[in-house]
Formats: sequence, C-alpha cells, structure tokens
Amino acid sequence: MSGELSKTLWRIVIPIVLSVGVGIWLFRSDIDSETLKSIVFDTRTVIGLCIALLFVVGRDFGLAWRFHTIADGDLAWKRAWRTDIMCAFTSAITPSVVGGSALAIFYLNREGIKLGRATALTLTTLFLDELFFVVFCPIILLLLPWSDLFGIPAANDTGSEFFLGGVKVVFWLVYAGIVVWTTILYLAIIAKPEGTRHVLQRVASWRMLKRWRKNIEGTADNMVSTSVWVKGRSWRWWAKVFGGTVLSWFSRYFVVNALFWAFVPAASEVLVFGRQFVVWVVLMVSPTPGGSGISEWLFANYYGDLIGNLGIAAVLALVWRLFSYYIYLIAGVALLPGYFGKRARKPV
Repeated sequence: MSGELSKTLWRIVIPIVLSVGVGIWLFRSDIDSETLKSIVFDTRTVIGLCIALLFVVGRDFGLAWRFHTIADGDLAWKRAWRTDIMCAFTSAITPSVVGGSALAIFYLNREGIKLGRATALTLTTLFLDELFFVVFCPIILLLLPWSDLFGIPAANDTGSEFFLGGVKVVFWLVYAGIVVWTTILYLAIIAKPEGTRHVLQRVASWRMLKRWRKNIEGTADNMVSTSVWVKGRSWRWWAKVFGGTVLSWFSRYFVVNALFWAFVPAASEVLVFGRQFVVWVVLMVSPTPGGSGISEWLFANYYGDLIGNLGIAAVLALVWRLFSYYIYLIAGVALLPGYFGKRARKPV
C-alpha cells in the first residue's frame, strides 16, 4: 500500500507545480505593487470570504446528501462526506477529462458498498451531473445575452477576439458532447437498457475499437444492471438526488459570486453566475490535472472585462482556486494515509 501512496503523492506534485507556476506567471505579468495596494480588506471583504467558505460547505453538503440518499441510508453521513472529499481530491490530481467519478466506485466499495451496487450508484450520479448541465445551460443562454455571456472583445485586440471565440467554440463542442452522453446514459439506465447494450456491443465489435472492446462491453453490462436498480424509484427519490446535485453545483458557482461581491461589487452578479456555466463546461476537457494552470488563466482572462483590471482578475483567480481546488488537495492528503491504511468495510 505504500507504493500506492507514493504513486498518488507524485500525482499531487504535478498539478501543484502547474498551478503554482501559472500563479507566479500571473503575478509577474499582471500583478504589481499598485494592484495589491488597491485591494481593500474591509468588513465587506471579510464577510464575502466567509460567505464563499459557506458555499464551499454547501457544495460538499449537496454531494454528501446525494451519496447518502442514493445509497438508501447504507452510507452514513460521515462516510458520505469522506467519499465526496476523496472524489474531489481525485478530480484535483487527474485530468478533467477523467475526473473523480472514475474512482467513486472504488471509494464506495471501500466504504462498504458492494462493487456491483457501487458501479450502479456511480453511473447514476454521473447521469445526474450531466443532466444538470443539459437542463440549466439552455436556461442561462436564454436569460443572458450571448454578447455578455461570452464577452466582448476589446477594440482592435485580435488576441482578445481569438480567446473569446475559442471559448465559445469549445463551449458548444463540449456541451454537444454532454447532450449526446446524457442521452446515451438516459437510454441505457432508464429508457432502453437492453437496446443500448446491443448497440454498444455492435460498436465494440468494430475492428478499430478492438483494444477497448472489453471496456465497452463491461460498461454496457453495468448500465443494464444500473437500470434494474433504478427502476421503481419514486419521484421523491429522484427529486432528492437531483436536488443534491443542483445544490452542489449552484454552491460551487456561488463561491465566485461571493468573491465578486467582496472584491468587485459593481459587477453583475447574474452575469458572474452565468459565466460559471461556461467556465466549468470548458474545463471539462482540460488535459491538466484538476485543470491546473488552465483554470487560473481562463478565469483571469474570461472575467477580466467585468473586473476592468487584469491584476485584480489574477488575484481573484488565485483566491478562487484556493477555495475550489487547493482546499480539496489539502483535505485529500489529510485523509489519504488513513484511508488506504484502514481495512475496507464489509460490503452491504
């Protein structure tokens, strides 16, 4: 088990180096002494930071509530919190395209949930997360002008125009992928499980996918098992688990609203909130662990027009990452030795 710990610790070093490296670059390029002097730490700032911390707690409460509910009470609150933190920690040390969901099955199993059931729970939570974006992104796009949501390029600034155009293209491509993936999950675990399995098995037979055939067929079988498990669930059950999902994602976004309220009170809070949908969709395809480096750069540039000062934008980007990223690295590292060192609970 010490080998597993050593391997994990090395994975922690890489995102920290990337994130700190970009942080130093932001400080050197955009933050100067005048910028730091212009930041006022008054009562409003302290209150805003405290509110941001409350929303961090709200994010974790929502996911722990979902784990607790979806496991029908077999996952006690303490273990549900621990599973949530470990999933967030995994997301922080793996590329965003992998995320923490892949190891949620392992964490649930360590907490006493049978492997097959843990797989069903994980696929269901994955479906709920994707469904959140499918439902709420169109609402945000209808409520906010596209020119505000994707930013307006600075006059005669081709770099700014290229950046915002790239953000828009990536957003739409990733969102289209989310819609397709959510549709597959819906058909597989709710509407047409056997039909979906048949299609996936046919796809797995293609010569070009021979390398991933077993994984595809295994995923198809897991989806059918999940369908059997979720059938008969009441609308109240679905309302609770989706409510936990919404609470978690909204709390994650409101962290940024609290920071803007504290440091840039003149900015539109509705627009700040809406742009978080764009940020998190774009970060879903980040190739770096936990979006390290890319997240800070994206935040500083994407929100720069609302802040009006690149230096302040860079400072906010770093504070945002402290609340949304480093806090989970620290918590995960604290839990890691005991988590791998303890014996797994007897499955239920």
